[in-house]
Amino acid sequence: MKFIDSLPLFSLVLICLTLGLAPFVPEPHVWEKLKMLVAGDLTRPIDIFDFAFHGLPWVLLVLKLSRMSR
Repeated sequence: MKFIDSLPLFSLVLICLTLGLAPFVPEPHVWEKLKMLVAGDLTRPIDIFDFAFHGLPWVLLVLKLSRMSR
């Protein structure tokens, strides 16, 4: 948890808005992968890696915000 506490909040927000949402058109990649997960179509290894790659900044941001709220 020290690692998460040491991450600057501004940097996490910036990473989420760029890498976490890229590509922006036609829809954010992480949103597409979330829809695939709900539909049960997230089965190919490349899709799972892609979901983890684009979702990691969001997970770190949520962890950082929850640690800050305590």
